Amino acid sequence: MRLTAALLVALLVSCTTAPAPRTAPSTASTGFDLTNLDRSVSACTDFFQHAIGGWITKNPIPAAYPSWGNFYVLDVRNQERMRTILEESTKNRGPAGTDAQRVGDFYASCMDEAAIERAGFTPLQPELDRINALTTTSQLPQIVAHFHSYQIPVLIGFGSTPDAKNSQQNVAGIGQSGLGLPDRDYYTNDDPRSKEIRERYVQHIARMLALIGDSASDAAEAARNIMALETGLARASMTNVELRDPNATYNKMTAAEVQALAPAFKWSAYVAAINARLPETMIVAQPDFLREVQKQIETVPVETWRDYLRWHLVNDSAPSLSSKFVEERFEFRNRFLRGSKEILPRWKRCAAFTDAAMGEAVGRLWTEKYFPETAKAEALEMVRNLMSALREDISTLSWMSPATRQQALGKLVAFGLKIGYPDRWRDYSAMKLSQGAFAKNAIEAARFEFQRDLSKIGNPVDRNEWFMSPPTVNAYNNPLMNEIVFPAGILQAPFYDPNADDAYNYGGMGAVIGHELIHGFDDQGRQFDARGNLADWWTAEDKTRFLERAKCVSEQFGAFEVAEGVRMTGDLVLGEAIADLGGLEVAYAAYRKSQEGKPRQMIDGFSPEQRFFLGFAQVWATVATKEAERLQVTTDPHPLPRYRVNGTVSNIPEFAAAFSCKTSDPMVRSDTARCDIW
Repeated sequence: MRLTAALLVALLVSCTTAPAPRTAPSTASTGFDLTNLDRSVSACTDFFQHAIGGWITKNPIPAAYPSWGNFYVLDVRNQERMRTILEESTKNRGPAGTDAQRVGDFYASCMDEAAIERAGFTPLQPELDRINALTTTSQLPQIVAHFHSYQIPVLIGFGSTPDAKNSQQNVAGIGQSGLGLPDRDYYTNDDPRSKEIRERYVQHIARMLALIGDSASDAAEAARNIMALETGLARASMTNVELRDPNATYNKMTAAEVQALAPAFKWSAYVAAINARLPETMIVAQPDFLREVQKQIETVPVETWRDYLRWHLVNDSAPSLSSKFVEERFEFRNRFLRGSKEILPRWKRCAAFTDAAMGEAVGRLWTEKYFPETAKAEALEMVRNLMSALREDISTLSWMSPATRQQALGKLVAFGLKIGYPDRWRDYSAMKLSQGAFAKNAIEAARFEFQRDLSKIGNPVDRNEWFMSPPTVNAYNNPLMNEIVFPAGILQAPFYDPNADDAYNYGGMGAVIGHELIHGFDDQGRQFDARGNLADWWTAEDKTRFLERAKCVSEQFGAFEVAEGVRMTGDLVLGEAIADLGGLEVAYAAYRKSQEGKPRQMIDGFSPEQRFFLGFAQVWATVATKEAERLQVTTDPHPLPRYRVNGTVSNIPEFAAAFSCKTSDPMVRSDTARCDIW
C-alpha cells in the first residue's frame, strides 16, 4: 500500500459494518467464524489452509470476479451502500450545484443503457476527426496534450508530483507511459504465456478498430504496427523492480535538458496545448524512455501514429461506450487476462465509475450516513498504540546505532495521521455535467481531474489532500508527506469488529496499521526523512545491516513457486513483505501491551495469542483464478495472500509458540534462516 511520487499501488481489503461504540460482547467471541477453519491441516504445516481452508470451500469465486476474498466482500458491501446513496441522489436530485446533484447526474447517465446503445461510438467522432487530421509527426505534442487533458495515457506521462528532495513543493513530472498491456514485461518475456498474451492482444486491437469502422485487413495491419511501436516503448521502460528505486527515478532537469532528450517532441507546443507555461525544471523519471520516444518519432510513419492514437482512444473510452465495446474489452482484459467469467452488473460498474470521478463527493454523502465519529476515535486510539509499540521497538533494536535510531524516532514522531475522511472536502463545482451522454460526462470528469492536477505544478504541496476516497477499502503510506492514511471504508470487520475481542482486532486492523507504519521504514520508505524528503539519514554501517536483513526477506519470497515454473520476484514484493512482517510484529507487541493487568481468557478453544494470528489470517482469506494469480505475480508488488500469511508467520517465534510448533515444522524457519528487521 504505497504512494511514491504520482504512483499509488493499492491494496483492497474487506468489511461488514461501520464500527459502533466499543462495548463488551454479551458472550465471549473471537469474531472468527469457526467454520472457516480446516482442522485437517495443522497450523504448523500450512497456517493459511488451517485458518481459512473451510472458508475457501464455502466461497467459490463469483463468475464476475477474477478472485474473491474478504477484501471483495467488504468492497461489495460498501458498494451496496454507495448504490443506495447514488440511487437516492438520482431519484431526488439535490439543489443545482450540490454534490448530491452531481453524483446523481453522473450515475444516472451511466445507468442509461438505452441512450448509450443509441450513441454507439459517435461520442468519439470529434476525437477521431482530430486524429485523422494528423499529417506530420511534428503535430504529435499538441494531440498528445489533448488526449492527456482527457486522461488518456498516450506516449508520455505528464503531471504534477512533489519534488522528492523538496517535498513541500509540487513540480512537473515526466515518465514512461503509452502501453496497452498491463506491464512492460508482457512485451519482452519469452515464456509461452507472455507470447500468447501478445498474440491475443494484437487480435484484440484489431477487433476494437474494426468496431469503429476499419476493414478486417486494415485493422489487422494497424494492430501489428501498434504492437511494434508499443514494444519499442516497453523495451525502454523501467521494470517494476527498477521503479522501486526512488533515486533512479529522480532526475531533475531544466526544460532545455528535457527537450534535448527528445528534440522531435516540442514541449513548448505541448504545454501551450494544455494552456500551461513551460516549467523551468522538471523531474524526469526515465530519461532513456524519452530517448526512445525520439527514436520512435523519427522512424514510425504518421499513419501508424494515427492508428496508435485511435487504438488508445477507443481502448480508454470503451467502458463508456455501447455494449459491443464493453464486451470486447471484457473478453480480453477480464476473461482472458484475469479469468473472470461474466461482466459485473451495470450498477456496480457505474458505482465504481462515479467513485472514481467524484470520490470525495460520494464519500461525503457516504460517511455522513455510515461512518460515526466514534469509529474515527477508536481507530486513532489503535494507531497511537501501534506507534507506541514501534517507538519501543526502534529504541531497543540491537542492530541500529544511536545516530540512526535518533533519526528513525524523529521520523516516527513526525508521522501524519489521516483517518476516515478529509477535514476539507474537494470542490467539484468546476465539473460541468449533464443529465445525459455518459461518454460526455466521463470525458468531463477526466478533464476536471487533469486540470486539478495541472494546477498543482509550481505550488506548495497541499498536505490535506487525500489520494483515496472515503469508501475505499484500502490504506496507504505516503513517504513524500510522511503520513499514513486509513479511509473509512477499511475501518470495519474483518479488520475491526467492535464485538470481537482485542486479540482478533489487533491481528486484523492492528496488523494493517502496523503494515502502513513499517512502510515508512521499508526498503523504499527508509530513504525518506521526517519531512518527506528523499535523503540519506542512515549511517553506512546501519544501511549495510538493513540491506542484509532485507535480502533475507527478498530471498524467502523469491523462492516461493506459485505455479509450475512461476516464482514471485523477491525484490518486487520486498516492500510489502517487510511491511507485513514488521507490521504484524508491532501489532503483536501493541496487543500484548494492551493486555497488561487483564486476565487471560480462552475463547472458542483458542488462546489470546492464537486468536491474534487467526485474526491476521482472516484478513487474507482469498481464492483466485490461475490467470489472476499469474497477472499479480507479474505486475503487483503485493505477494499472493497464501504467502503473505505463511511467509510472514514462519518468521515469528511467537506464532510457533502460540501453536506449539516444532522447529522441524514447515511454518517455522530456523534461527539462522529467520528474517527479522523491525
